This record gives sequence, structure tokens and C-alpha cells, in this order.
Amino acid sequence: MNWYRVHALVIKEFLALLRNKASRMVLIGPPVIQLIVFSYAATFNLRHVPVMIYNEDAGAASRQLIARFQGSPYFAVERMLTSGRHVADIISDKKALLVLRIGPRFSRDLALHRTARIEVLIDGRNSNTALITLNDVNAVIQSFSSQWAGTHGWRTAPAVLVTRAWFNPNLRSRWFIVPGVVGLLTLVVAMLVTGLSVAREREAGTFDQLLVTPLGPWEILLGKALPGFLIGSLEATLIIVVAVLWFRVPFTGGVLALYLGLFLFLLAAIGVGLAISSASATQQQGLLGVFLFLVPAVILSGFATPIANMPRPVQYLTYLNPLRYFLIILRGVFLEGDGMTILWAQYLPLIAIGFATMTLATWLFRHRLT
Repeated sequence: MNWYRVHALVIKEFLALLRNKASRMVLIGPPVIQLIVFSYAATFNLRHVPVMIYNEDAGAASRQLIARFQGSPYFAVERMLTSGRHVADIISDKKALLVLRIGPRFSRDLALHRTARIEVLIDGRNSNTALITLNDVNAVIQSFSSQWAGTHGWRTAPAVLVTRAWFNPNLRSRWFIVPGVVGLLTLVVAMLVTGLSVAREREAGTFDQLLVTPLGPWEILLGKALPGFLIGSLEATLIIVVAVLWFRVPFTGGVLALYLGLFLFLLAAIGVGLAISSASATQQQGLLGVFLFLVPAVILSGFATPIANMPRPVQYLTYLNPLRYFLIILRGVFLEGDGMTILWAQYLPLIAIGFATMTLATWLFRHRLT
């Protein structure tokens, strides 16, 4: 082995990377930004979990228990409910992660040295978050029980926790993860297919030949976009079938609601891919651009970590991420039985993002022609 030639090759590779201004920005800027964003966003710690309490008991014991939740750094008591009629809507609309229900005989049972029951209704769509929250709830109740037992001479725990997880009764993490994989892999495939298409033409030297054909810029972009739609739809359909038939994830919503969301999501993702490809001179630049978009998109989508746990500025940043909305559509259709009427709040941002990204891709394509 000739180390002189190896050294010369290493120098050449560095010069090739640093000679181009865009390459220098890719090497320096995005990694620093990603480090800052991901360090704050990627956290499994839960603090200030939104809680609502339905207290049917007027005794001192229930007030002491509520005070422990109000003083805990892990929970934020949003409201005290006066009726149990709207509990289902509260959980379904994500106004609170859990509802704590204290029965009317709670203080009386404790005064009579009887075991008192506490009911926790928790959103089980994200099983990981639900399990962590239940552990925190159990810690608060155990602390209350220990203090009460010591003060009143109990030998056993006076309070028993009864839990019910909605939308995911057994808290199976697979039910939460598999629908998210549909969105994740669909995004990866659509971005790779479209993100390299225009750059591949430039690198192969066929881009100029394409321009002398009768096809206009919009027709060229449409021809580049349609394969992404087709492959992305087939990929998503395959994963959905596997999720339902193999992993037994319940599909409780409407097919039309899901595929309308899929179409709008592909529109937004393909717009981003074409914009990256139109701005890239080589496939390597296109691949780097796709990678630099994919990693933040996954981290800031709520795929693994809850968006509610991220700092407020990072949460605002997630509104620009099409994967965020598609994951809500997927989990809503799979686990909650959502239809198109409920999901319009997710469709509209995807329409806006798709229109903006396709417009940007068209502008960049025309700009690179001049």
C-alpha cells in the first residue's frame, strides 16, 4: 500500500467537498442546527402532563390527594370537572392526557378503614407516554397512601388505582408505532424517488436534451412527480395491509379518509423532493438535501417523542412538517375511527404545504433553466 497516494486522495476529497459553497454549508450549518433542535426535541421525560380531575367527593382526603397532583412537577391540573359527561371528548380531543376520577365515597371509605378506589382514564394512543404517565400517577398515589397509612394507623395501602386506557386498551406499543411507520416509509420513498430525479438528469447530461423537447416546465415536473405518487401509494398500501393482517393493528376508520390524507401528504412530500432536486446539480447534493430534510421531519413529527414535550419554539416549527399531520391522520383512522369530517383540520395544512412546495419546486426549476 502506497500511503502517499492515499494521502493525496484524502486531500483531493477534502478539496472537492470544500470547494463548493453549497457543500460547505451542508457540512457545517445543518449539523449544528440539528444538534440544537434534536437535543431539545428528542426527550422521553414527561413534565407538566395536562390532567383534569373529576372529584365527586367533598371530604378532606380527596382534597389532600388533589393537592399532591397540583404540587407535582409532572402534572398540570388544567381544570376541575363538575360532570363526567364530557370525559370522552376531553380524551378524544387531547385536551388532557388523563382524567382522574375520585368517587363520592373516597373520604368516607378511608375514614372507615376501607380500601378506596381511584379511577384513571388515560389516552392510550401513545402507549409509551401512557405507561410513563401511569408510573408517575402511581408514584403520587403511593406517596399519598403511605402518608395516610402512617397517620391513621393503616397496615395496608388505603387507596387502589384502577386504570382504563382508551383507544389502545392493552397499551401495545405496536399499535402506536406501526401506523407511524406507514407515514415514515412513505415519506422516505417519495423523497428518494423525486429528490434525485432532476439532479440525475443533470448529472447524466440528459437534462439539456429534455429541455429541447416540446415538454414545458410544468409537464416535466408532473412527469417527475407521478412516479412518486404511484410508488408512494403502493408502498403505503402494502404497509397498511401488513399492519392490519400481520400485526393485527385495528383499522377502525374510513378508507377514503386515509387515502385522501395519503394523497395530500404525497403532494407535500413530492413538492419538497422536487424542490430539492431542482436546486441540486448532482445526485450527491440531492441525496444530502433529502437526508437533511428527512431526519428533522421524523424527529419533529411526533413519531417517537410527543410534540407536547418539546419547547414551545420547536413546537411552532413542527407546523411546517407534513409528516406531523399525516401521523395524526394515520393514528386517527387506525385507532380512533376518524372520518373525513374530523380530519379536515389535518387536511388543510397539508393542502397549504403541498401548494407552497410545488410552487417552490416550479420556481426553482424555471430559475435553474435561466
